[in-house]
Amino acid sequence: MKTIRAQHVIEAVKELCVKANYCLPPSVTEAIRACREAESWGPAQNVLDRILENGEIAREGVFPACQDTGITCVFVELGQDAHVEGNLKDAVDEGVRRACAEGYLRRSVVSDPLSRVNTGDNAPAIISFDLVGGDKLKLTVAPKGAGSENMSRLVMLKPSDGRRGVIDFAVETVRLAGSNPCPPVVVGVGIGGSFDQVAALAKKALLRPLGQPHPERRYAELESEILAEINRLGIGPAGFGGDTTALAVAVEYRPTHIAMLPVAVNINCHVARFQSAVLEGEDHADPTYDAPDQG
Repeated sequence: MKTIRAQHVIEAVKELCVKANYCLPPSVTEAIRACREAESWGPAQNVLDRILENGEIAREGVFPACQDTGITCVFVELGQDAHVEGNLKDAVDEGVRRACAEGYLRRSVVSDPLSRVNTGDNAPAIISFDLVGGDKLKLTVAPKGAGSENMSRLVMLKPSDGRRGVIDFAVETVRLAGSNPCPPVVVGVGIGGSFDQVAALAKKALLRPLGQPHPERRYAELESEILAEINRLGIGPAGFGGDTTALAVAVEYRPTHIAMLPVAVNINCHVARFQSAVLEGEDHADPTYDAPDQG
């Protein structure tokens, strides 16, 4: 059994949260550059140039890549042979609080969805826990802005709707979103599971580095087909038209009931932010964590 101190979780979450807001994953920047080279519409080229310039300025550590520094989504993969010394949830939330203060991140979380009272520190985080093998703790921090999150949708299709139904729903979701989620977007699609699980699948799909297709061929082909149909919509960067409405589509699926075909679409804006790190505990010793993975 390896021990990981809560203090190290706090520090890791704080660092990852700040880095995620200031440094876009390399795969995102590379995808935007590739789309800029392929883009045929002048106004769209100009928007993509400004997006790349914005990313360079943010990386210098002066301003976050987007003024909406999001609600903090934290994905926790806890090894079954690892023990966190202290309250793991409280440690994650404290890391978010410190990131908000030290990273000058916008305070965007309200304590109650109806009374709308701001918590003042961006906590609590949205935390997803996954128990895995091993004795390590992996943390992935993905700030999620409201402009893109508000455009996400979920539907319980009939099994007879099949593959075509999935494609149509994903494309329709992006069409209805228009310029609201700050395109070019990244589209996460969850298929299967249950009502609650399919939304989590769609969000988890957004953590895959852009340009990395699904390992199963039929789902990789589905991703390519959805992406092509979305880019034929002509919405373009910032909604000004063009060839680049989406940078990538990522699909995740799970087994489901014979009478169900749940589908969820979670949209990310072009500021598709996430950072990961692995904490390695030791017996009666301070743990260390590796360099953040920028996707």
